[in-house]
Amino acid sequence: MTAAAVQLPRLFARLVKLEHTVFALPFAYTGAFLAERAVPSAHDLLWITLAMVGARTAAMGLNRLIDAEVDARNLRTAQRELPSGALSRGQVVALCVAALALFVIAAFELDPVVRWLWPIPVALFGVYPYLKRITWLCHLWLGACLGLAPVGAWLAVAGSAPWEAWTLAGAVVLWVAGFDMFYALFDLDHDRGEGLHSWATKWGVTGVFAGARAFHLGAVALLAATGAGLGTGAWYWLGVGVVACLLVYEHLLVRPNDLRRLDAAFFTVNGVISLVFFVFVLLDSV
Repeated sequence: MTAAAVQLPRLFARLVKLEHTVFALPFAYTGAFLAERAVPSAHDLLWITLAMVGARTAAMGLNRLIDAEVDARNLRTAQRELPSGALSRGQVVALCVAALALFVIAAFELDPVVRWLWPIPVALFGVYPYLKRITWLCHLWLGACLGLAPVGAWLAVAGSAPWEAWTLAGAVVLWVAGFDMFYALFDLDHDRGEGLHSWATKWGVTGVFAGARAFHLGAVALLAATGAGLGTGAWYWLGVGVVACLLVYEHLLVRPNDLRRLDAAFFTVNGVISLVFFVFVLLDSV
């Protein structure tokens, strides 16, 4: 086996930021556990996991393909795998096709309704990379892409999605959109120069903080609405409280005039939020 072949999996994992699966996968599990109000079957959990890995890999690979030229002109992203030449476009296309195939296969192993709905997330993934060229509301679209995770998992195990599934999805939409606004601050000057759109280019740094606070407050409210509708137990409500505290902490880490801890606010805290909330849902389900 050549050295290049050995490196390929590592480059693919870095391309799609495999570690960021922690943002969406725990919320998919949350949707499945709340749908069952118990631990879902090992069969369902396995195929939900594979569907999530396939869908997210295809989405990230497609995003990198579409944004390759823009990334090449950005000092922060110029060393990504495609602009730097570490991976070819053909290799990334092959990865996207394989990931999409995994997603479709997994969908057909779950509830029959999912077999008819799988094109919807694929369409959302395909549109998202272009939105930053059109509208500063692109963060909400990204939130919708990840918000499909709990609804999809709910459908996968139950075959239907009551309103509580949608309030849970809405919480994810607002949570993701809020922290993605912070992420856009990394590229504020570049995006303005390129004529790209984001909440930051439209409303500035202070507007990002105001918008993210409003969205995250809404996310907590929707998590509470979900729990109230389902009649969840104390563990669930403790989880909502912990999420609220972590979001407050996230907003205390950074200030409009001090963005030094933006990495910690974006990556560390939000990864903890999704994992911790799932743990509390798990405890409430057993």
